[in-house]
Amino acid sequence: MWLIDSSIGRKVVMSVTGGALILFLTFHMAMNCVALISGEAYNAVCEFLGANWYALVGTGGLAFLVVVHFVYAFWLTIQNRKARGSERYAVTERPKTVEWASQNMLVLGIIVALGLCLHLANYWSRMQLQEIIHGSNFVPGQAGAADGAAVIEYTFSQWYFVVLYIVWLVALWFHLSHGFWSALQTLGWNGKTWQCRWQVIGNIYVTLLVLGFVAVVLVFFFKSLC
Repeated sequence: MWLIDSSIGRKVVMSVTGGALILFLTFHMAMNCVALISGEAYNAVCEFLGANWYALVGTGGLAFLVVVHFVYAFWLTIQNRKARGSERYAVTERPKTVEWASQNMLVLGIIVALGLCLHLANYWSRMQLQEIIHGSNFVPGQAGAADGAAVIEYTFSQWYFVVLYIVWLVALWFHLSHGFWSALQTLGWNGKTWQCRWQVIGNIYVTLLVLGFVAVVLVFFFKSLC
């Protein structure tokens, strides 16, 4: 199958899964920003996305996309290193602003993966997982599943979590800033004219996306100091 056997096919898989994950991050960021406006509204969203069947199907699909994306990322990295040594993700006319990210996608990907594990431990394990384990015997609010706003407040009242999340989000910005336009290039949606445009659009989009997450982290941290 060319999606597995072909180098181009593997890059297509990376591009499609990466694009899907960016869409999810956009939804997740918007959902988190609700907590800045109203804790009750955020908890209502958490309740809607609890251990309901549609949420579980979505979680399973998301986990599949993440696994496939990371597996193919390591696969392509190993392939590129064997073929071109340290020259990875090579493209023509690569802008200086993303050259570092392009050359360090593996390191950035590892940081993103570690940050994801931290995030799952802080939120998913305390919320949806608790509902899955306890089922109908689950007591709302007991383990945080029905009070996601309280989980956010507690997590970002701890300075070390704030530092770790900021590092994670910075790495995520670099990772996405390169991945956004690189994915479009792989899918053939750019030319000499549109390549620069997609780079600008991608940087703006990714910056706004990451700033949304950063805003939640910092607002709740400074709120805890008051």
